[in-house]
Amino acid sequence: MRDWSRRLYEETQLSVNDLIWAMFIIEGKGVREPIAAMPGVYRLSIDEAAKAAVKARDLSIPAIALFPYTDAGLRDAKGSEAVNPDNLMCRAAHAMKDAAPEVGLMADVALDPYTDHGHDGLMIDGEIVNDATLDVLAEQAVVEARAGFDIVAPSDMMDGRVGVIRKALDVDGLQNTQIMAYAAKYASAFYGPFREAIGSAGALKGDKRTYQMNPANSDEAMREIALDLAEGADCVMIKPGMPYLDIVRRVKEEFNAPVFVYQVSGEYSMIKAAGQNGWIDERRAMMESLIAFKRAGANGVITYFAEDAAKELSK
Repeated sequence: MRDWSRRLYEETQLSVNDLIWAMFIIEGKGVREPIAAMPGVYRLSIDEAAKAAVKARDLSIPAIALFPYTDAGLRDAKGSEAVNPDNLMCRAAHAMKDAAPEVGLMADVALDPYTDHGHDGLMIDGEIVNDATLDVLAEQAVVEARAGFDIVAPSDMMDGRVGVIRKALDVDGLQNTQIMAYAAKYASAFYGPFREAIGSAGALKGDKRTYQMNPANSDEAMREIALDLAEGADCVMIKPGMPYLDIVRRVKEEFNAPVFVYQVSGEYSMIKAAGQNGWIDERRAMMESLIAFKRAGANGVITYFAEDAAKELSK
């Protein structure tokens, strides 16, 4: 089949409008610190992140998802730095909005970048305490929204957090701040490079299977998504991406709600490593993986490939 004909009959199309650029930030100035487990990805100082926001605008990438690398000296049992209005995330939001106000900014809401035990919630006597964590998460979301984040994305997987966050935002006059709920976040082996990137890998005590989802479960994901939507989530996210395309399809068919996929660090790194070794065509594998998310029903993809994919799509 000739190219013009292939394009005419193409059922699924990917555009730059489907991309959210996942990005890491770190203290300093003029810093582009490579992440060993994620070739081509860097921790960026605030000034460099502001430049990246301008690049996103110029490439027509709609939004950036930001994640902090928190110095070990700022981590404590309560994740106190998460609610500091002058923390790294908040200062980055101010700078990036000044540089490129047209680009949407998404903030992670969870305590793992800020706790000395590396977990997403507060820990008492070796157990994650759900209800006590909710108030901290709500305060964190308000602090981030005040700083200029357009979307807050609770990734902690505590029960009831979407409703608590929505109420806190509304009380503070932040009704226009969107909530993207990590509604089905699986206890996955594919998160390893991310934990290195934000500095929580060495801090993590135990694992997160007590509050993240069992990879064997599908019906449970539907119950979690129904709860998050009922509590006021504007859209939901499935994480990881490629191993859970069936979940994306079920969400779209059962709820017809906006659903996003996070192509996580392990997925990215596998494609990059195989490409660098000459085992696969990296460019084609990148585009094929992104198309798969769209074909499954995703409205968009959070990905470390956003810059490369945007350039490819502009050709």
